[in-house]
Amino acid sequence: MIFSEWVSIGYLISASLFILGLKKLGHPRTAPAGNQLGAMGMLVAVLTTVADMHLEGGAQWTLIISGIIVGSVIGYIMAVKVEMTGMPELVALFNGFGGAASALVALSESWKYIENDDLLLPSGLELEVLMVAAGLSALVGWMTLTGSILAMFKLKGGIEIFGKWFRTPTWGPSWLNYVKVLLVFSVIALIYLSISDPRDQQILFAIIIISSILGVIIVLPIGGADMPVVVSLLNSFSGIAAAFTGFIIGNSVLIVAGSLVGASGLILTFIMCKAMNRTLPDVLFKSFGGSEKETLTRTKVGSDAEEVAMMVDGAQKVIIVPGYGMAVSQCQHQVKEFADILQDRFQTEVKYAIHPVAGRMPGHMNVLLAEANVPYDQLIEMEEINPEFPECDMAVVIGANDTCNPAARSGEGPLAGMPIIDADKARTVVIIKRSLSVGYAGVDNDLFYEDKTMMLFGDGKKMMNELNSAIKEL
Repeated sequence: MIFSEWVSIGYLISASLFILGLKKLGHPRTAPAGNQLGAMGMLVAVLTTVADMHLEGGAQWTLIISGIIVGSVIGYIMAVKVEMTGMPELVALFNGFGGAASALVALSESWKYIENDDLLLPSGLELEVLMVAAGLSALVGWMTLTGSILAMFKLKGGIEIFGKWFRTPTWGPSWLNYVKVLLVFSVIALIYLSISDPRDQQILFAIIIISSILGVIIVLPIGGADMPVVVSLLNSFSGIAAAFTGFIIGNSVLIVAGSLVGASGLILTFIMCKAMNRTLPDVLFKSFGGSEKETLTRTKVGSDAEEVAMMVDGAQKVIIVPGYGMAVSQCQHQVKEFADILQDRFQTEVKYAIHPVAGRMPGHMNVLLAEANVPYDQLIEMEEINPEFPECDMAVVIGANDTCNPAARSGEGPLAGMPIIDADKARTVVIIKRSLSVGYAGVDNDLFYEDKTMMLFGDGKKMMNELNSAIKEL
């Protein structure tokens, strides 16, 4: 068998591992295996590509091996050190790096063929087609990089410079939408000019600059409530950029992998939009809360852990509703302990209600609870768990606000029509939250003030520890 056939087999194995990994990522129970298959597929792709490069001389091998080692070490350190609350920021940053890497490779390859007329274009491409692909890769790649970096700082809440904390702004006047459209058409015009004059490098630099600006102003107006959509959309963009680059260099596995990431990211984006009853154009061109928040005029007397513990005693069914507050306080392990106490001591049925956009990235709550070894069969999606709330003795809401706000059923305001967790239909509701403050949508939550609602004001981890101690002392 000739060498080129072995390369094709290597890419086929790699693509198969990507597809199998993506399939297993569809369920929390099989997601770890899916990640492992995807990583294995990438390893096979890298080794196959390096073998296909026919490197000669120690300098070339040293450069390639050094790059692999340095990149692996950086990735390992970042993955090990990041806390679960920082996982959305890390995902956003990786999306940006992926888009930038694809754009840089596309830029390098296009220049190589432009400056050397003797080189054959990959797969028999015409130079015009190559320039269109390079321009589109630059558009998507650099837009993904700058948009992802801004999204990372938005998820983080700001940036610290010389010891001072600067909050990331959310700014988006209506006229900014016209600027976005103008910049997109400007890039299209520049790509057309690059076809007529491929050797003009200033055109490619102009595409890079405009694309980078476009990434910033697309993400700038988007508030925290829409961040799960933004993260999944940027993930899709990074895959699309990779597919364009694979087209330029004639690499089939890069085309397959990029297309898989692009398609799956786009599907996930639409799932997130559906979960918020919003369309993708609304997310990209309209603000969602955050700028104008309702003024709180009502008060609620808080309860203490002992009161809640007495209510828990005798509850036959408890549904836990996690939110971003659980991630911020890192109390998933205390939540798991709470569920274990109820199950072991009172034989209480415990389930978890998972809203698709709870947290700051798709699947955020699933990841946190999986870290605490919560059984996967207790994690129930919103559509399946909502019918069970009328028969639920107690709903325990931990740091969630907009995702269980009954105002979504009113048909008015920023939350109008958004599917929510029906926690208000439980017989008793316990809400663990620092204060009565509104969520990202800027809408007060009537659930806080209902007679059957008990508020535990304070940090999630602190209050869960107090609640667990109180139950043990019964």
